[in-house]
Amino acid sequence: MKVGLIGFGKTGKAVASILLENKEVNLQWVIRKTNHLEHRSVAEYLGVLSDEPGLIYSKNEFTAADLLNRFPVDAIIDFSSQHGIEYYGDEAGNRGIAIVSAISSYSPEEIQYLEQLSNNTKILWSPNITVGINFLMIAAKILKNIAPYTDIEVIEEHFKNKPETSGTAKKIAHCLDVPEDAIKTIRAGGIIGVHEILFGFPHQTVRLKHESIAREAFGNGALFAAKHILNKNNGLYSMEDLLLPYFQFLS
Repeated sequence: MKVGLIGFGKTGKAVASILLENKEVNLQWVIRKTNHLEHRSVAEYLGVLSDEPGLIYSKNEFTAADLLNRFPVDAIIDFSSQHGIEYYGDEAGNRGIAIVSAISSYSPEEIQYLEQLSNNTKILWSPNITVGINFLMIAAKILKNIAPYTDIEVIEEHFKNKPETSGTAKKIAHCLDVPEDAIKTIRAGGIIGVHEILFGFPHQTVRLKHESIAREAFGNGALFAAKHILNKNNGLYSMEDLLLPYFQFLS
């Protein structure tokens, strides 16, 4: 499977390293905003042993049409910004190229645009694309269905300078009908990201916890999404849609 990567910040670099190390995918190119690192080999820059042709290009060097004509791919993985879709969306849709978007939030207009594009191709959008956090949310919803009478607390911990409440925590709260203003936040040095759901039963508690150790977890999630989305019909999917079939053995 040939893939292209949009975005080469801290997380994008970690994602690229995972893609390069996996032999089931072939990283063809990386697109970033600036000319810095232009035409550098992704593998060489990251110090990863790979014979893949992936080079770094700036957004201004090619139109999306020119890029995809010269370097066709089966899927585009987007770790850029909410406006990144404007660069490649139409061309990906017209060509039926699958899209894996890990953008944390889109405007209502951009979500509508994704829905329109999904008539012509497969799109996976997940604000937190790690397999672990999405497993946690599914497990939490199952537990709430089993015991709807429990007390539920959502706790999130992040690095000291993160000012806002975690978007992932808000999504967890939303899926469990917990008010956003009830989310407990902790800020301290040394923490990358922790999300915990506490279920208070009579005489017992259950805690579901996910901790981010490194940004490469996002690469593993993007890889999982890219491999699974290609087998789907055209449409707009979430990580939950891809993970739920793995829960069928429970029924």
